[in-house]
Amino acid sequence: MSLAATLWQDNIHEAERILAHGFVRGLGDGSLPVDCFKSYVAQDAYFLEAFARAYAFCLANSTTRADLNDFADLIAGVRDELELHKSYAERWQVDLTGVVPLAATQAYVDFLLTIARRGDLGATIAAMTPCMRLYAFLGRTLSAGRVAPLYAEWVTAYADPGFEALAARLEALLDRHATNSNEVRANYASAMDLEYGFFDANL
Repeated sequence: MSLAATLWQDNIHEAERILAHGFVRGLGDGSLPVDCFKSYVAQDAYFLEAFARAYAFCLANSTTRADLNDFADLIAGVRDELELHKSYAERWQVDLTGVVPLAATQAYVDFLLTIARRGDLGATIAAMTPCMRLYAFLGRTLSAGRVAPLYAEWVTAYADPGFEALAARLEALLDRHATNSNEVRANYASAMDLEYGFFDANL
């Protein structure tokens, strides 16, 4: 089993805990209050900008052309997500300028960028991979059931094969650059915990 697959299986209980969270269930069945989703959109846009910067640190610290291409494409994927958030913001009148991060959002941003600034590709990728794999998992799982129209666009975006391909690409980078060390395992597990806290803070 690859390192990426091993780490995911080691943390699948947390992914299932997030899937069962009221915020995520509300995305699927449409019961999530719109104000909660509006808060999430603003907070997630703030987070995604930091996520793109973490990728940029990875790109700057990469040494091969393959890595350069991979990280450049992953940054482009974040840009596409931000465009989706922009469309949500326009639809529901969400101000994405001057977002004040919630404590859970800031904790996640600080966690990622502190690790990324150290320049260790394996450690940084281990902190970033859970976000991508988790969202692909949530989108795919929710889309397998009946999805209410209100947030169907969110579910469809993360169930899309294109997003799955980006998650798999990041996992391939994890396998390429990380070792099954205490730091890598801790970074992966911490990111999963922070994902739960992020959803919880917006409900």
